[in-house]
This record gives sequence, structure tokens and C-alpha cells, in this order.
Amino acid sequence: MRYLLIVAGILLMATIGCRKFDMPDNMPATNPILVNMVRGADVSWITEMEDAGLKFYDTTGKQTDGIQLMKDMNLNAIRLRVWVNPADKYNNIADVTAKAMRANSLGMKLMIDFHYSDSWADPGKQTTPAAWSGQDITTLQTSVYNHTHEVLSALKAKGITPGWVQVGNETNDGMLWPLGKASEHMDNFALLINAGYKAVKEIDSNIKVIVHLSNGYDNGLFRWMFDGLTKNNANFDIIGMSLYPATAEWQTPNQQCETNMKDMISRYNKAIMICEAGMPATAPVATNYFITDLFRRIHNLPDGKGLGIFYWEPQAYNKWQNYSLGAFDNSGKPTFAMDAFR
Repeated sequence: MRYLLIVAGILLMATIGCRKFDMPDNMPATNPILVNMVRGADVSWITEMEDAGLKFYDTTGKQTDGIQLMKDMNLNAIRLRVWVNPADKYNNIADVTAKAMRANSLGMKLMIDFHYSDSWADPGKQTTPAAWSGQDITTLQTSVYNHTHEVLSALKAKGITPGWVQVGNETNDGMLWPLGKASEHMDNFALLINAGYKAVKEIDSNIKVIVHLSNGYDNGLFRWMFDGLTKNNANFDIIGMSLYPATAEWQTPNQQCETNMKDMISRYNKAIMICEAGMPATAPVATNYFITDLFRRIHNLPDGKGLGIFYWEPQAYNKWQNYSLGAFDNSGKPTFAMDAFR
């Protein structure tokens, strides 16, 4: 009997979910937990996708601007990555500014994600920009400061002030290797963070600075990093996390992430942001439940220190750039996964 009740419950949730999926994209939030939450998406690929001729549609099939579509789905924030000297025109200052202006015109908040690299920076690679190659740690601090200040100044000139700035992307072992590699030079990594922090606060002291690591379920990693940064007097306001669980196992990583978030708040008295999240586009129901559950856990964090979630490149479809963790179907429409933000 218990098994039958569980199955019936799952079928009922799926039926409700399908009905909800058919709601117009301009419907307001129905989940009261989300009212004061950051409901965001990293859409840094959007200009490149548009230039390739890809288009975006609401669930009724109406063609819609990609960033407008995010707002229509009840998202209130956009995240954009910045590269120092990319090989093409994407993710440079001009491209980031253009995308930021579009989001700002819709009244959406903005997170800027500095990679401090000419291309992708993540736990496996933190490559120093070619123009900064061979610099000593003192000069690297100046380069970080100048680059951060230049990008944010360009945005400010357009009347845009980000709400949040990441000083580094998924810096599980620091950034700007080898000198900023945390496992070898935690003191240098702290100095580089402080250089970025200084530039951000000079632009606007209200902008919140994030240090961002992947694997939000890994409490050992986060304790090691933030103990080290704290001992080396690093300045930051928010602890950022990524979370990309397996489709069939998201409940356990969510529980572990909640435990980790609570520990970070207790240990360092910092707010928490999920800067990246995602699951396979082919599993929209599971992804919806994953995000909905994660919002609930963030909402319940002590002292209101749980800020919200950014989905990573939900608009990627047809495995754009071989990425399969978006939240749109192969026709360019949002899936039920995105209803988790309503």
C-alpha cells in the first residue's frame, strides 16, 4: 500500500507539473518562498547563440528575446562572465556591457563573474591571461585591480551597477596559476582576492563580492579554502557555490549542500549564493524538483543568509557547445525545469 501511495503521489505531481508547464510565461510567482529570493540565470552565451541564428520561444511558440524570456519566466537576475582578452569578441568588455544593458533595461539585477583568464577558468584550469604572463605577485595584484576596475567602470558609464561581483570562477584551488594556486600559495590567493575586492568597492561599496567554489556538497573543500583565506585576511562578502548533481541522486547532494551552507554561515558569518546549478535538459521534471528543493533549503537558512540560485546557461539547446545541462528543449522553448523559478 505504501508503495502504491508513493507511486500515486509521483503521478499526481507529474500531472500538476504538466498543467503548470502550460501556464503563460508572464504569470507571477506562485511559490511564496521565491518572493525575496535571487532567481537568476547565467546567459553569457546568448549573443553568440543569436549571432549563430538561434532563436528563443516561450512555451506557446511565440518568438521572444532571450533575456526578456528570462524575465517573463519570473527570473530577476542575470549573471555574465568576463574574460580578459578572449580569442573572439564574446565575453570581452564590449560584449558583457551590451548584454548587461539589455538586462538592466528590463530591471533585472546583475552578477559579474570575473574569470581572470582569456578563456574558461574552473577547478581544473586557472590559466593566467597571456598579457599577464610572467608577472610577479605584486604586478598580478595590479592587473587584477585594473581589469576589475576597467570592466565595472565601463558598466557604470552606462548607468549599471552590479549587485554582485565574483572575484574568480570556481576557484577550488585559487586562480592565476601558478602564483595564485591556493594549495601552494594561499597567501597570494588572498592578496589577489583583495585586489579585486578593492576595485569593486571603489566603484560602489554596496556591491557584494563573492568567492566562488564548485561542489557545494563538499564541506571539507569549503572549510579548507575559507579557513585558509580567513587566516590570510581575505576580504569578501558572500560564499558562492556550484551544484550539478546526477539526475537520479540530487536529493543527497542537496542535503549535503544544505549542511555545508549552514556550516559556512556558522563558521564565517557569510551569506550564501548558488552561483551555478544545472541538471540534464532531458530530465526537466527531476531538474524542477531539484531546484525547487534547493530553493526551500536556501530559504530556511538562518538569519536570512540564503540569497538564491543562478541556473547556468538554461537557454542552451540542441547541445550548444556540447553542453547538455540547459533547461530548454530542442526547439528553443523552456522546459518544465524553468517553472521552478515561478
